[in-house]
Amino acid sequence: MPPFPSPSPGHGTTLVTVDIVVLVIYFLLVLAVGLWSMWRTKRSTVDGYFLAGKNMTWWPVGASLFASNIGSGHFIGLAGSGAAAGIGAIAYEWNGMLMVLLLGWLFLPIYISSGVTTMPEYLQRRFGGRRTQLFIAVLSLFIYIFTKISVDMYAGALFIQLALQWNIYLAVVLLLLVTAIYTVAGGLAAVIYTDAAQTAIMLGGALTLMGFSFVAVGGWNAFIEGYGNAIPSVRVPNSTCGIPRDDAFHLFRDPVNSDLPWPGVIVGMSIPSMWYWCSDQVIVQRSLAAKTLTHAKGGSLLASYLKVLPFFAIMVPGMISRILYTDEVACAEPEVCRQICGNPVGCSDIAYAKLVMELLPAGLRGLMMAVMIAALMSSLTSIFNSASTIFTMDLWKTFRSRASEWELMIIGRMFVLVLVVVSVLWIPVVQASQGGQLFIYIQSISTYLQPPVSIIFLMGCFWKRTNEKGAFWGLAIGLVVGCIRMLLDFIYPAPLCYEEDDRPAVLKYVHYLYFSTLLSFITLVVVVAVSLATEEPKPEQISRLTWFTRLDPVKPREQVFTSEQNSTTSDVITAQTGDLGATERTVGSSNGKASHHRKDSGSSATSVLSQSRMMSALYWLCGMERRQKGDDPVHPPPPPEQTLCSLEEKPRLRHIVNINLIICLSVTAFIVGYWA
Repeated sequence: MPPFPSPSPGHGTTLVTVDIVVLVIYFLLVLAVGLWSMWRTKRSTVDGYFLAGKNMTWWPVGASLFASNIGSGHFIGLAGSGAAAGIGAIAYEWNGMLMVLLLGWLFLPIYISSGVTTMPEYLQRRFGGRRTQLFIAVLSLFIYIFTKISVDMYAGALFIQLALQWNIYLAVVLLLLVTAIYTVAGGLAAVIYTDAAQTAIMLGGALTLMGFSFVAVGGWNAFIEGYGNAIPSVRVPNSTCGIPRDDAFHLFRDPVNSDLPWPGVIVGMSIPSMWYWCSDQVIVQRSLAAKTLTHAKGGSLLASYLKVLPFFAIMVPGMISRILYTDEVACAEPEVCRQICGNPVGCSDIAYAKLVMELLPAGLRGLMMAVMIAALMSSLTSIFNSASTIFTMDLWKTFRSRASEWELMIIGRMFVLVLVVVSVLWIPVVQASQGGQLFIYIQSISTYLQPPVSIIFLMGCFWKRTNEKGAFWGLAIGLVVGCIRMLLDFIYPAPLCYEEDDRPAVLKYVHYLYFSTLLSFITLVVVVAVSLATEEPKPEQISRLTWFTRLDPVKPREQVFTSEQNSTTSDVITAQTGDLGATERTVGSSNGKASHHRKDSGSSATSVLSQSRMMSALYWLCGMERRQKGDDPVHPPPPPEQTLCSLEEKPRLRHIVNINLIICLSVTAFIVGYWA
């Protein structure tokens, strides 16, 4: 077989002036979109700030779902898994195609009818009490740190390190400074619209790189043949290190000896995926921002269709990178790997970045750098926004029920800083995990923490008999079992390809996907047994909170409570933002009484006016509104059945989305069957 072409001499491995210009244009574009969306969105109410005014159409919702999911961890991790072990890991993406449809058609009608803002809030209303709500809120924040924030930061920084030769921690800090702009200014609308712009940039750049990759490798047939022959020249003798898997192009693999056994892919993968797509705050918050249920379903459909693309745009280029740069991407000797990428367990995570920096001409490298930063920013801002929402609304308000709007705003932003510091400290653990396969690290951790949460939401939504005691003890026992397995995984890491596997039997013989299935079953048994052995849920814990009761009429008492709650929120905002107006009125009356001191009053008025403008700018940045003297009182929102609880759909649009549902399911079945 002829050798593959090496990069042309004109292609450097660092960015040049043209690339920097492309990056600057990208940042200006995203900043313009962010400012535009902040101007046009009312961010001074709970719905306006956290749910973008519930006025989003299907296309920004779908684009934001996709962009929030596809972070820089995907570009680095999914391409790295493809380079290391073939197409198996794409099963997570195609499983997500089904789960995001499950969100739109089964789970979202329940969340909309319940009128909640956060997922822990749904559990509090469904089961009563506070402990399950607090449990889920704390767990969600831990999952964000372990599987999302630190992984995305590491992946983005790895790319910048390769492009600019910077220290990885310096790169992390710079990335966080950029994302802090979005986090501080806030507002889900700004995040969603910038996500839509980021999606177009990500797909455009990734598909461009895919084209260059196929040209370099010689087409599809050369790609299939070349992957099996991509064996590094330096290997550990008498081992399988560096040799491509025989089942590299199979989605369903041996149920006993493979890295991704097919029964685990079908069951054990679907349950954690259900948590992510159907009950995770980051994802559900975007769907709740849709103006109608039909638009939310349309967003799920768009996200599902887009999930077909990562296989071609991310994973396949990663596999081609192994063919073109075998000795570096597929390095199989620890010391060689340490010299190449600083990670002795493997360098497959550099596959995508290596392809970008070696293969693309000047200008396009800058575009791909923009793609990576877009992926990082879209996922991080989404996670920061949702994590801040959960901490502020579900944790801080529980212990500080009389907290002012200013206090909640400050606490939410301070918490983001704490979240960032913890995530940075976790990066070395991520770097050393799972043989350099970042994507597999993410999924294995997920299978230890997410199945109990999936079961709780599944039972709460679809079994009316589930009560608070059953949910709490199922969650507690399931998480204890999952955490024990996770700790064992960290204490006894998987051996390298040339080492003997002397781990405990529960790690050696029970694959993490099988463990996910077992953990789900244990949680399910506990929930059912405890729920049947204790009292039934109260009627108010059932009405409009399950699939079978989602169409119940809204009770007058619930309407009054919700309206009072919203009015109270508005009053708090008015009280906080009206303080300055009261101060100005006091100053004005004082000036009236001492009008003979014209010079003093004039300078005082100028000073007050200057302070007023500064405070107005600060209020706008933070999404607060000032109330001036003479303004009309804030009108209470419409009754909840009009704003929060409507499940009505226009028949013609409902038929369109249902037809697309069938088409999307057929596409998913075809591609899974083809590669199985």
